[in-house]
Amino acid sequence: MSLTLGIRREDKNKWEKRTPITPEHVKKLKDEHDINAIIQTSPIRIFNDKEYQYAGAKIQEDISAADVIFAVKEIPQHLFEKNKTYVFFSHVIKGQKKNIPMLKKMMQQECTLIEYEKITDDKNRRLVFFGRYAGLAGMVDSLWAFGQRMKWKGIKTPFSEIEQTIKYKDLDEIKDHLNRVGNKIEKSGLNKLISPMVVGFAGYGNVSRGAQEIIDMLPIREIQPSQLEAIQENYSDKQIYKVVFKEEDMVEPISTEAEFDLQDYYKNPHLYRSIFQKYIPRLSILMNCIYWDERYPRLITKDFIEENYTLQMKLQVIGDISVDINGAIEFNAKTTDPSEPVFVYNPIREDIIEGFAGDGVVIMSVDNLPCELPKESSRSFSESLMPFIPYIVKADYSVSFEKLDLPPEIKKAVILYNGKLTPGYEYINRFL
Repeated sequence: MSLTLGIRREDKNKWEKRTPITPEHVKKLKDEHDINAIIQTSPIRIFNDKEYQYAGAKIQEDISAADVIFAVKEIPQHLFEKNKTYVFFSHVIKGQKKNIPMLKKMMQQECTLIEYEKITDDKNRRLVFFGRYAGLAGMVDSLWAFGQRMKWKGIKTPFSEIEQTIKYKDLDEIKDHLNRVGNKIEKSGLNKLISPMVVGFAGYGNVSRGAQEIIDMLPIREIQPSQLEAIQENYSDKQIYKVVFKEEDMVEPISTEAEFDLQDYYKNPHLYRSIFQKYIPRLSILMNCIYWDERYPRLITKDFIEENYTLQMKLQVIGDISVDINGAIEFNAKTTDPSEPVFVYNPIREDIIEGFAGDGVVIMSVDNLPCELPKESSRSFSESLMPFIPYIVKADYSVSFEKLDLPPEIKKAVILYNGKLTPGYEYINRFL
């Protein structure tokens, strides 16, 4: 029996041009799995309506005939249909306040929700993600912000030539430009006022690796956290110093008798405290790429930045790719978008100013960074999602959850089943 999936258009903002499934994979699903597709028409999607039409899909406004609806970002709550299955980034697993009304509406409509973020293997590693592209775009935007910040301060650097990610045609153009910037650094060096330039990466997962992929296009030397102090005096101005922080670098047991243990930290984060503040004075740019929720210590607190801020502070830009508002970066007060990607937090006044001018620290907190590389990120995402689509579309959602026949990687990602939180997500009840 032929089944049908739907792909809704993204409408979070004018920059969101991504799609969860490309025309190439729509055709493959039809040819190999007898799964048809209805595509909601979109004037901005990176793959246009005709490309989907050539792939054998129906293009129309109404996609209610689809058995399962796929999207990328959150769906406006008035669009949910009764007993329908939806697959998208819902951003509810931490009890995110802004999305709880959406979740409640899905519960009222007895919907099933499958969360991409929770499609993981037996070691809890994500299998479907945009993380690399968040890292790529986030690092480019943070280097752009650094260049503009230095320009505002009257300090000439090659980074002022770097554009925002959205200003480049594609990733290849970014790489070509960064190679030229790197050549200038190697030839002429960096201004003494910003040397040694140190870029720190909190975390080492997909997001961090994407961000590092960008910085590695420049002349870099990777150092360990323990080497940060030494290179402040003995350094080269013709390279950038890269340092990656792991959990054991960022926290320590509260008890002086205990030793750091990674699994214990994950299970009992309340028994640990942050030691990250000792690195902050040595960093020029900090890229926050870690998973964080309220159980974990913060990387930087408001109190620390207020007590240690001076006009000569080395830390100029925080690329908060994880974008947990008032989270690991406690003074990150809001999300931004590509039209106004950064703001300055003034730790003395405890207020923010749009842009990169003014006293304080620049924060880049675009919450849908992969949309800045829409074609590359959509192709990669669709490729990773493709093996799971036939199972999701062909599943019988009328049976009990216990009898629901889905591979374990997908079943563990079912947050709502016919309007009710599944056993692994009943903790979300406390946010309702």
